[in-house]
Amino acid sequence: MTGVKGWHAHAEAVERLLTSYANIPPGARVRLAKKTSNLFRPRSADDAPGLDVSGLDGVIAIDAIAGTADVQGVCTYEHLVEATLSLGFIPYVVPQLRTITLGGAVTGLGIESTSLRNGLPHESVLEMDILTGSGELVTATPDNEHADLFEAFPNSYGSLGYATRLRIKLEKVPPYVTLRHVRMADAAQAVKAIADIAETGHWHGERVDGIDGTAFTPDEIYLTLATFTDVPQRVSDYTGMDVYYRSIQQREIDALTMNDYIWRWDTDWFWCSGAFGAQKPLIRRLWPRRFRRSDVFHKIVGLDERFGIIRTLDRIKKIPGRERVIQDVEVPLDKLPEFLEWFDAEVGMRPVWLCPLRTTRAWPVYPLDPSDVYVNVGFWGTVEVPADAPAGLVNRRIEDAVHGMGGHKSLYSEAFYDQATFDQMYGGDVLAAVRSRYDPDSRLSTLYEKAVKNS
Repeated sequence: MTGVKGWHAHAEAVERLLTSYANIPPGARVRLAKKTSNLFRPRSADDAPGLDVSGLDGVIAIDAIAGTADVQGVCTYEHLVEATLSLGFIPYVVPQLRTITLGGAVTGLGIESTSLRNGLPHESVLEMDILTGSGELVTATPDNEHADLFEAFPNSYGSLGYATRLRIKLEKVPPYVTLRHVRMADAAQAVKAIADIAETGHWHGERVDGIDGTAFTPDEIYLTLATFTDVPQRVSDYTGMDVYYRSIQQREIDALTMNDYIWRWDTDWFWCSGAFGAQKPLIRRLWPRRFRRSDVFHKIVGLDERFGIIRTLDRIKKIPGRERVIQDVEVPLDKLPEFLEWFDAEVGMRPVWLCPLRTTRAWPVYPLDPSDVYVNVGFWGTVEVPADAPAGLVNRRIEDAVHGMGGHKSLYSEAFYDQATFDQMYGGDVLAAVRSRYDPDSRLSTLYEKAVKNS
């Protein structure tokens, strides 16, 4: 079976993890010894030994009859999809970027075009083995003695422990995906279309298995409707010279293999590869195909942060200041036009990504109302700010606007909330109660320390 490790290898990896925990000095903070990350917030440097998760990066087993998979916590979705798709399955929700890990998506926040049907990645988790702050390895399910940990774990970002194994539900899928890029006149029309699809699961009589959107301008918004199909057809390839997001404006109908549909955004990191010249034909021809992927671009950003290349260029261009604005926010569906209008006036960054979602039930640390449809709005780039602008000037305005509209913000990037507001928005009382049981000595950083204090 493609890329499946087996239970014996998993047991050995867990034993190494537990040994590494025992080697961390008493009283020292516990953290992962992990070299890669999809976070976009600074983290304090720490040379202390961390948890050895080097062997927890694969698929343990797949049960094709039950439609489930047992997966290690730092297994990337790239490896997970490779294993499941070989048997005709995919996870219920596959985040857009190859190197996001299953544990990271569950303890953080993942989303994709199936989220209107299937919710968020943690909602298809059946059980988890979690290493707690106290060093105990527990199995948490929705209805066992560790149900409180299971409930609070999503969006806890490692503040309650680390998942070593997750059993997830899988969806049986065909090999092809037909796409329709439907242009909307404005955000209000997009809202109505999303509401109709959320209610019926169809658009003009065609089943909709996945939906996301791209807003290029206020009057050029496309909803991309995906239908999974067995029908063989001519498929496009956006890992070569063609750029996927540009095709949305150029083709009303398209088709991809299931694998290429899952990773359609990864090759060019949505549209962010343009900042590195990777969409220019000459550079694209010279840029090896295997390096056209989000983790490579992420590393380039890291090099810039280390050496200050953009800061130097800004000084030459006499740009007074620049703020990084890399965020995903959830706003109620009916508030989408208001948010986009505010965003254009106050931030002015396009295109933006739109992804409708609906949760299956309320979750205490990311409390979206399951009776409502939300839209994830993703925007990633930088904006010019005055030289004397306070830290997070634009990001703080975004937080205030989203909060005022009854929305929520993902915590994978920088956050600036005060403690009281943060606790109110992200289940502070629930987190505190669960931490008191599973991490009584505070060996793990709190969620506020991680997300806002960057510790």
